[in-house]
Amino acid sequence: MKSRLTRFAASVALGSALVVGAGSMPASAQEQGGELRLVVGSDIPSYDGHIESTFGMIHPIRPFYSLLIRVNPDNPSSPTDFVCDLCVGEVPKPTNDGKTYTFKIRKGVTFQDGQELTSADIKATFDKLAFPPDGIASNRKAYFAMIDSVEAPDPETVVFNLKFPSGTFIPSIAMPFNFIYSKNDLDERGYTWHQTNVNGTGPFHFVEHVQGSHVTGKKNPNYYHEGKPYLDGYTSLIAPKMSVRLQAIRGGQADIEFRGFPPKARDDLKEALGDQIEVQESDWNCVLIVTPNHEAKPFDDPRVRQALSLSIDRHQGSEYLSKIAIVKTVGGIGFPGHPISSSPEYLEKNIIGYSKDIEASREKAKALLKEAGHENLKFTLHNRGVDQPYKVVGTWLIDQWRRIGLDVEQWVQPSTPFYATLRTQKNFEVSLDFNCQAVVNPIADISKFLPSSGANYSYFEDAELESIYAELLATGDEGKQRELFAQFEKRVLNDLASQFITLWWYKINPYRSYVKGWKIAPSHYLNQSLENIWIDSAERKKQLGG
Repeated sequence: MKSRLTRFAASVALGSALVVGAGSMPASAQEQGGELRLVVGSDIPSYDGHIESTFGMIHPIRPFYSLLIRVNPDNPSSPTDFVCDLCVGEVPKPTNDGKTYTFKIRKGVTFQDGQELTSADIKATFDKLAFPPDGIASNRKAYFAMIDSVEAPDPETVVFNLKFPSGTFIPSIAMPFNFIYSKNDLDERGYTWHQTNVNGTGPFHFVEHVQGSHVTGKKNPNYYHEGKPYLDGYTSLIAPKMSVRLQAIRGGQADIEFRGFPPKARDDLKEALGDQIEVQESDWNCVLIVTPNHEAKPFDDPRVRQALSLSIDRHQGSEYLSKIAIVKTVGGIGFPGHPISSSPEYLEKNIIGYSKDIEASREKAKALLKEAGHENLKFTLHNRGVDQPYKVVGTWLIDQWRRIGLDVEQWVQPSTPFYATLRTQKNFEVSLDFNCQAVVNPIADISKFLPSSGANYSYFEDAELESIYAELLATGDEGKQRELFAQFEKRVLNDLASQFITLWWYKINPYRSYVKGWKIAPSHYLNQSLENIWIDSAERKKQLGG
């Protein structure tokens, strides 16, 4: 397994190294000071990393918080390079036959309100993530299924006791949504307080959030990574329309957008600004999925769900959409190219909706709908009010379904009500959703498709799917992992068609060339603490004046 993962890591790193005009500079050249202005194409549903899954929260809020461990910010393209953040030394190796991890915690770290961080805060955070009380959401609870208990035997030590050895434990602990919260805040203010309040130990302190406008942060003078952050502060500008974000970078009102632009936007910026723009590109651990509501008829019928998937020409869609949108790769439920994920050849032969004979697939789709009594089906596709790639892909899907005689309208909502519809109101028929993960870790990532995940909005139960995943999570044998992964994928995409995949994303980040120190990752959630970024003030003045 090691050699396959090593080759995979090298290929991800190569993809992430597609940089136009970027150059490395010695540490001595890094400047202190200045403000970064980033644009974000979404409102903020809440501040709570434990329940959110959107860049609309991570990009403006992540710099206020710390993690126990994280992907190495100097090597964020690696799926295996993890370093301590609030712990000290190296990321620990397990003891007790792989079932115990002991972390030593930094001294002298303080929250923004002055509270001193101890191991009790780490324990309280992961108890909330892994064992949330009734009524408290934990969006990635399934990622921590291997945890039996968390202990804090003294103020500088945290011990994780696992039910079984798991290769997904360290990547799951390193996820950027695992904001470390104060135990006192959780105990005294409640488990929902962080949805509307910020109190972290990260490189920046929260200043203000003006709804629909911006978030600002200022440098944490007591940050524990020496000499960082380099910036005095940052402003996150909320701009849902891509045209506004592009114009902001082109006109000098903003410096960078961390999520990604489509190819034409990159080309237009380069043509307009030349060497004032740098570009980094990478494959992207993110995919839009179609989520039928199994509680809404006729989508409780697997034949109807299978027909929707069969009618989609993913291969032609890749060729067309990759020219205008941030989607590109045809793949299954696992990150394409990873050793455990299904190959294109396997998908084409074994998974419905991946055949290149689209006419035959569509005839089968029509037959299934007729058999189910819904050959003239009309329904509404629920979608998120974000241009790239939601509305682009949604429009394409409607055209695909039209080709088998379906009549589909699109219902688009801004991010906050979009999530409310999925999570609480549940008054949708079919919705676009996403599985956008941080660390490339397919076994953990596919927990999204579990009915018990907390982030699966199809609303169904399936004991067989849960059983396959439990066995997959507990095995360390690569051959057995691939076998179980394939079983899980077939159960999701074929037998149940509980949800299905559209196209995997491709990340393109053009930004002003005076922005230095940021490195792209195969996820728009990673490397977003902003502590390594600095501004070349002379170059900025040259480009913008003043």
